[in-house]
Amino acid sequence: MDGLIHISQLANRRVDHPSDVVGVGDDVTVLVQEVNFERERVSLSLKAVPQ
Repeated sequence: MDGLIHISQLANRRVDHPSDVVGVGDDVTVLVQEVNFERERVSLSLKAVPQ
């Protein structure tokens, strides 16, 4: 199942473009915020992960 990190969940600051925070192929640790089985979606957050 694929997951989505909304741009507002990438960092605690304003992000103009996702490439300002992450790049293609980067390994990231995220927090699963919601699993919607009906729509087969997983909502993720990068900024909610303790540093």
